[in-house]
Amino acid sequence: MPKKRPLVVVTRKLPDVIETRMAELFDTRLNVSDRPMTQAELVDAAKTADVLVPTVTDRIDSGVLSQAGEALKLIANFGNGVDNIDVETANNRGIAVTNTPGVLTEDTADLTMALLLAVPRRLSEGLKVMEAQDWSGWSPTWMLGHRISGKRLGIIGMGRIGQAVARRAKAFGMSIHYHNRRRVHPSAEEELEATYWDSLDQMLARMDVVSVHCPHTPATYHLLSARRLKLLKPEAYVVNTARGEIIDENALTRMLLAGELAGAGLDVFEHEPAVNPKLASSERVVLLPHMGSATIEGRIDMGEKVIVNIKTFMDGHRPPDRVLPSML
Repeated sequence: MPKKRPLVVVTRKLPDVIETRMAELFDTRLNVSDRPMTQAELVDAAKTADVLVPTVTDRIDSGVLSQAGEALKLIANFGNGVDNIDVETANNRGIAVTNTPGVLTEDTADLTMALLLAVPRRLSEGLKVMEAQDWSGWSPTWMLGHRISGKRLGIIGMGRIGQAVARRAKAFGMSIHYHNRRRVHPSAEEELEATYWDSLDQMLARMDVVSVHCPHTPATYHLLSARRLKLLKPEAYVVNTARGEIIDENALTRMLLAGELAGAGLDVFEHEPAVNPKLASSERVVLLPHMGSATIEGRIDMGEKVIVNIKTFMDGHRPPDRVLPSML
Protein backbone atom coordinates (compact mmCIF):
# COMPACT_ATOMS: atom_id res chain seq x y z
CA MET A 1 0.00 0.00 0.00
CA PRO A 2 1.55 3.36 -1.02
CA LYS A 3 2.51 5.72 1.79
CA LYS A 4 0.01 8.53 2.37
CA ARG A 5 1.30 11.82 1.09
CA PRO A 6 1.44 14.64 3.66
CA LEU A 7 -0.99 17.54 3.32
CA VAL A 8 1.11 20.66 2.72
CA VAL A 9 -0.67 24.02 2.95
CA VAL A 10 1.14 26.90 1.22
CA THR A 11 0.00 30.34 2.37
CA ARG A 12 1.16 32.45 -0.61
CA LYS A 13 1.80 32.04 -4.35
CA LEU A 14 5.26 30.58 -4.96
CA PRO A 15 7.21 30.29 -8.26
CA ASP A 16 5.40 27.97 -10.69
CA VAL A 17 8.28 25.48 -10.85
CA ILE A 18 8.19 25.14 -7.04
CA GLU A 19 4.42 24.72 -6.86
CA THR A 20 4.56 22.10 -9.62
CA ARG A 21 7.25 20.11 -7.80
CA MET A 22 5.35 20.34 -4.50
CA ALA A 23 2.20 19.02 -6.20
CA GLU A 24 4.21 16.08 -7.52
CA LEU A 25 5.65 15.18 -4.11
CA PHE A 26 2.92 16.10 -1.63
CA ASP A 27 -0.83 16.54 -1.26
CA THR A 28 -0.48 20.29 -1.76
CA ARG A 29 -3.02 23.04 -1.13
CA LEU A 30 -1.92 26.20 -2.94
CA ASN A 31 -2.93 29.83 -2.59
CA VAL A 32 -3.45 30.65 -6.26
CA SER A 33 -4.85 34.13 -5.57
CA ASP A 34 -1.74 35.14 -3.55
CA ARG A 35 -4.00 37.00 -1.12
CA PRO A 36 -2.51 37.05 2.39
CA MET A 37 -4.41 34.66 4.67
CA THR A 38 -6.42 36.03 7.55
CA GLN A 39 -5.63 34.79 11.06
CA ALA A 40 -8.80 32.66 10.91
CA GLU A 41 -7.60 31.07 7.67
CA LEU A 42 -4.18 30.42 9.19
CA VAL A 43 -5.86 28.73 12.16
CA ASP A 44 -7.88 26.57 9.76
CA ALA A 45 -4.69 25.65 7.89
CA ALA A 46 -2.92 24.76 11.13
CA LYS A 47 -5.86 22.55 12.14
CA THR A 48 -5.76 20.47 8.96
CA ALA A 49 -2.19 20.48 7.60
CA ASP A 50 0.63 18.03 8.21
CA VAL A 51 3.02 20.75 7.01
CA LEU A 52 2.43 24.50 6.92
CA VAL A 53 4.50 26.65 4.52
CA PRO A 54 4.10 30.29 5.64
CA THR A 55 5.93 33.44 4.56
CA VAL A 56 6.92 36.71 6.24
CA THR A 57 3.36 38.01 5.81
CA ASP A 58 1.91 35.27 8.04
CA ARG A 59 1.84 35.61 11.84
CA ILE A 60 2.12 32.10 13.24
CA ASP A 61 1.81 33.09 16.88
CA SER A 62 0.78 31.21 20.01
CA GLY A 63 -2.88 31.89 19.20
CA VAL A 64 -2.59 30.02 15.91
CA LEU A 65 -0.36 27.28 17.32
CA SER A 66 -2.64 26.64 20.31
CA GLN A 67 -5.36 25.58 17.84
CA ALA A 68 -3.11 23.47 15.61
CA GLY A 69 -4.26 19.96 14.84
CA GLU A 70 -2.36 16.88 15.97
CA ALA A 71 -1.24 16.27 12.39
CA LEU A 72 0.80 19.48 12.17
CA LYS A 73 4.41 18.49 12.79
CA LEU A 74 6.38 20.91 10.59
CA ILE A 75 6.30 24.61 9.76
CA ALA A 76 8.59 25.03 6.73
CA ASN A 77 8.99 28.80 6.49
CA PHE A 78 9.54 30.26 3.03
CA GLY A 79 12.10 32.81 4.16
CA ASN A 80 15.27 33.28 6.15
CA GLY A 81 13.87 35.17 9.14
CA VAL A 82 11.49 33.37 11.49
CA ASP A 83 10.31 36.38 13.50
CA ASN A 84 6.83 35.73 12.06
CA ILE A 85 6.71 32.40 13.95
CA ASP A 86 6.57 31.70 17.69
CA VAL A 87 9.37 29.14 17.49
CA GLU A 88 9.41 28.43 21.22
CA THR A 89 5.69 27.60 21.37
CA ALA A 90 6.00 25.47 18.24
CA ASN A 91 8.93 23.58 19.75
CA ASN A 92 7.03 23.01 23.01
CA ARG A 93 4.11 21.56 21.03
CA GLY A 94 6.39 19.19 19.13
CA ILE A 95 6.22 21.14 15.87
CA ALA A 96 9.52 21.55 14.05
CA VAL A 97 10.34 24.87 12.34
CA THR A 98 12.65 25.31 9.36
CA ASN A 99 13.76 28.28 7.27
CA THR A 100 15.70 28.93 4.05
CA PRO A 101 19.10 30.39 5.00
CA GLY A 102 21.99 31.10 2.69
CA VAL A 103 20.19 31.21 -0.66
CA LEU A 104 19.19 34.88 -0.45
CA THR A 105 22.52 36.14 0.88
CA GLU A 106 23.96 37.46 -2.37
CA ASP A 107 20.67 38.96 -3.58
CA THR A 108 20.13 40.88 -0.34
CA ALA A 109 23.75 42.01 -0.31
CA ASP A 110 23.42 43.26 -3.90
CA LEU A 111 20.35 45.32 -3.01
CA THR A 112 22.05 46.68 0.10
CA MET A 113 24.98 47.81 -2.02
CA ALA A 114 22.55 49.47 -4.43
CA LEU A 115 21.11 51.48 -1.53
CA LEU A 116 24.60 52.26 -0.21
CA LEU A 117 25.28 53.90 -3.57
CA ALA A 118 21.84 55.36 -4.28
CA VAL A 119 21.37 57.37 -1.10
CA PRO A 120 24.66 59.34 -0.92
CA ARG A 121 24.61 59.91 -4.70
CA ARG A 122 20.97 61.13 -4.62
CA LEU A 123 19.88 58.76 -7.38
CA SER A 124 16.22 58.85 -6.35
CA GLU A 125 16.16 62.65 -6.55
CA GLY A 126 17.81 62.59 -9.96
CA LEU A 127 15.30 60.02 -11.21
CA LYS A 128 12.38 62.19 -10.08
CA VAL A 129 13.81 65.18 -11.98
CA MET A 130 14.06 63.11 -15.17
CA GLU A 131 10.58 61.62 -14.74
CA ALA A 132 9.17 65.14 -14.34
CA GLN A 133 11.13 66.26 -17.44
CA ASP A 134 12.47 69.07 -15.31
CA TRP A 135 16.17 68.85 -16.18
CA SER A 136 17.61 72.06 -17.55
CA GLY A 137 21.10 70.70 -18.19
CA TRP A 138 24.38 69.91 -16.49
CA SER A 139 25.75 72.23 -13.81
CA PRO A 140 29.00 71.96 -11.83
CA THR A 141 27.27 72.61 -8.49
CA TRP A 142 23.86 70.94 -8.93
CA MET A 143 22.70 67.59 -7.45
CA LEU A 144 25.96 67.05 -5.60
CA GLY A 145 26.16 63.93 -3.47
CA HIS A 146 28.97 62.15 -1.65
CA ARG A 147 31.39 59.42 -2.68
CA ILE A 148 31.43 56.24 -0.58
CA SER A 149 35.09 55.41 -1.16
CA GLY A 150 37.07 56.12 1.98
CA LYS A 151 33.97 56.21 4.18
CA ARG A 152 33.48 54.08 7.30
CA LEU A 153 30.73 51.46 7.04
CA GLY A 154 29.33 50.12 10.31
CA ILE A 155 27.61 46.76 9.88
CA ILE A 156 25.17 45.62 12.57
CA GLY A 157 25.03 41.83 12.35
CA MET A 158 28.02 40.12 10.71
CA GLY A 159 26.37 36.92 9.57
CA ARG A 160 26.21 35.65 5.99
CA ILE A 161 24.56 38.78 4.60
CA GLY A 162 26.63 41.20 6.68
CA GLN A 163 29.85 39.61 5.44
CA ALA A 164 28.61 39.59 1.83
CA VAL A 165 27.89 43.31 2.12
CA ALA A 166 31.31 43.87 3.67
CA ARG A 167 33.02 42.16 0.71
CA ARG A 168 31.19 44.40 -1.75
CA ALA A 169 31.75 47.58 0.25
CA LYS A 170 35.46 46.82 0.67
CA ALA A 171 35.74 46.55 -3.11
CA PHE A 172 34.27 50.07 -3.31
CA GLY A 173 36.98 51.37 -1.01
CA MET A 174 34.98 51.55 2.21
CA SER A 175 36.49 50.91 5.63
CA ILE A 176 34.66 47.99 7.28
CA HIS A 177 33.55 48.06 10.91
CA TYR A 178 31.05 45.77 12.62
CA HIS A 179 29.13 44.95 15.78
CA ASN A 180 27.92 41.41 16.36
CA ARG A 181 26.81 39.20 19.23
CA ARG A 182 30.08 37.33 18.80
CA ARG A 183 33.29 38.32 17.12
CA VAL A 184 33.71 36.59 13.74
CA HIS A 185 36.60 34.26 12.98
CA PRO A 186 39.97 36.03 12.67
CA SER A 187 40.33 34.81 9.07
CA ALA A 188 37.09 36.61 8.13
CA GLU A 189 38.25 39.79 9.85
CA GLU A 190 41.55 39.57 8.01
CA GLU A 191 39.91 38.99 4.63
CA LEU A 192 37.55 41.93 5.08
CA GLU A 193 40.05 44.11 6.97
CA ALA A 194 37.18 44.55 9.42
CA THR A 195 37.31 46.25 12.81
CA TYR A 196 35.18 44.72 15.58
CA TRP A 197 33.35 46.96 18.05
CA ASP A 198 32.13 45.38 21.26
CA SER A 199 30.17 48.57 22.00
CA LEU A 200 27.46 49.37 19.46
CA ASP A 201 27.15 52.89 20.87
CA GLN A 202 30.82 53.65 20.31
CA MET A 203 30.72 52.28 16.76
CA LEU A 204 27.64 54.28 15.78
CA ALA A 205 29.22 57.58 16.84
CA ARG A 206 32.11 57.09 14.42
CA MET A 207 30.47 55.72 11.27
CA ASP A 208 29.63 57.45 7.99
CA VAL A 209 27.15 54.74 6.94
CA VAL A 210 25.35 52.18 9.12
CA SER A 211 23.85 49.06 7.54
CA VAL A 212 21.52 46.72 9.47
CA HIS A 213 21.79 42.94 8.98
CA CYS A 214 20.78 41.34 12.28
CA PRO A 215 17.61 39.26 12.73
CA HIS A 216 14.52 40.68 14.39
CA THR A 217 14.18 39.18 17.86
CA PRO A 218 12.88 40.59 21.15
CA ALA A 219 16.48 41.59 21.90
CA THR A 220 16.88 43.55 18.65
CA TYR A 221 13.50 45.32 18.63
CA HIS A 222 14.33 49.04 18.30
CA LEU A 223 18.01 48.20 18.63
CA LEU A 224 18.51 51.49 16.80
CA SER A 225 16.41 53.44 19.29
CA ALA A 226 15.95 57.20 19.39
CA ARG A 227 18.86 57.40 21.81
CA ARG A 228 21.18 55.38 19.59
CA LEU A 229 20.15 57.19 16.40
CA LYS A 230 21.17 60.45 18.07
CA LEU A 231 24.69 59.04 18.46
CA LEU A 232 25.11 59.14 14.68
CA LYS A 233 26.83 62.05 13.00
CA PRO A 234 24.53 64.46 11.13
CA GLU A 235 26.43 63.49 7.96
CA ALA A 236 25.70 59.76 8.44
CA TYR A 237 23.42 57.51 6.38
CA VAL A 238 21.34 54.54 7.57
CA VAL A 239 20.54 51.52 5.39
CA ASN A 240 18.18 48.72 6.44
CA THR A 241 17.47 45.57 4.41
CA ALA A 242 16.87 43.33 7.47
CA ARG A 243 13.66 44.02 9.39
CA GLY A 244 11.86 47.32 9.97
CA GLU A 245 11.27 46.68 13.65
CA ILE A 246 15.00 46.93 14.39
CA ILE A 247 14.86 50.72 13.91
CA ASP A 248 12.59 53.15 15.75
CA GLU A 249 11.01 54.39 12.52
CA ASN A 250 9.30 57.41 14.07
CA ALA A 251 12.56 58.60 15.61
CA LEU A 252 14.39 58.04 12.32
CA THR A 253 11.74 60.05 10.45
CA ARG A 254 11.94 62.95 12.90
CA MET A 255 15.72 63.11 12.58
CA LEU A 256 15.65 62.99 8.78
CA LEU A 257 13.07 65.78 8.59
CA ALA A 258 15.08 67.86 11.07
CA GLY A 259 18.28 67.41 9.05
CA GLU A 260 19.93 65.49 11.89
CA LEU A 261 20.83 62.66 9.50
CA ALA A 262 22.04 62.89 5.91
CA GLY A 263 19.73 60.19 4.56
CA ALA A 264 18.42 56.63 4.68
CA GLY A 265 17.91 53.70 2.33
CA LEU A 266 15.12 51.42 3.51
CA ASP A 267 13.80 48.17 2.05
CA VAL A 268 11.84 47.23 5.18
CA PHE A 269 9.50 49.11 7.50
CA GLU A 270 8.30 48.82 11.06
CA HIS A 271 4.60 48.44 10.17
CA GLU A 272 4.81 47.28 6.57
CA PRO A 273 3.17 47.46 4.18
CA ALA A 274 2.28 50.78 5.83
CA VAL A 275 4.97 53.45 5.48
CA ASN A 276 5.10 56.63 7.53
CA PRO A 277 3.84 59.36 5.10
CA LYS A 278 6.39 61.83 6.45
CA LEU A 279 9.16 59.34 5.74
CA ALA A 280 7.86 58.78 2.22
CA SER A 281 7.80 62.52 1.54
CA SER A 282 11.42 63.10 2.55
CA GLU A 283 13.95 63.77 -0.20
CA ARG A 284 16.62 62.30 2.05
CA VAL A 285 15.43 58.70 1.67
CA VAL A 286 15.29 55.93 -0.92
CA LEU A 287 12.41 53.56 -0.19
CA LEU A 288 11.96 50.09 -1.70
CA PRO A 289 9.06 47.61 -1.20
CA HIS A 290 10.82 44.78 0.71
CA MET A 291 12.54 43.37 -2.37
CA GLY A 292 15.91 42.36 -0.93
CA SER A 293 15.54 38.71 -1.95
CA ALA A 294 13.32 39.39 -4.96
CA THR A 295 15.16 37.60 -7.74
CA ILE A 296 13.70 34.71 -9.71
CA GLU A 297 16.77 32.63 -8.92
CA GLY A 298 16.61 33.42 -5.20
CA ARG A 299 12.92 32.62 -4.81
CA ILE A 300 13.33 29.31 -6.66
CA ASP A 301 16.30 28.44 -4.44
CA MET A 302 14.18 29.27 -1.37
CA GLY A 303 11.39 27.02 -2.61
CA GLU A 304 13.80 24.17 -3.26
CA LYS A 305 15.07 24.48 0.31
CA VAL A 306 11.48 24.29 1.58
CA ILE A 307 10.95 21.09 -0.42
CA VAL A 308 14.17 19.51 0.88
CA ASN A 309 13.22 20.38 4.46
CA ILE A 310 9.75 18.84 4.07
CA LYS A 311 10.96 15.71 2.30
CA THR A 312 13.79 15.12 4.77
CA PHE A 313 11.44 15.56 7.73
CA MET A 314 8.79 13.28 6.28
CA ASP A 315 11.43 10.63 5.62
CA GLY A 316 12.11 10.59 9.36
CA HIS A 317 15.33 12.60 9.40
CA ARG A 318 16.30 15.94 10.90
CA PRO A 319 15.67 18.66 8.30
CA PRO A 320 18.86 20.52 7.32
CA ASP A 321 17.51 23.98 8.19
CA ARG A 322 15.74 23.35 11.50
CA VAL A 323 15.48 26.40 13.77
CA LEU A 324 15.48 25.95 17.55
CA PRO A 325 14.61 28.57 20.20
CA SER A 326 18.22 28.48 21.42
CA MET A 327 19.36 29.68 17.98
CA LEU A 328 17.38 32.93 18.16
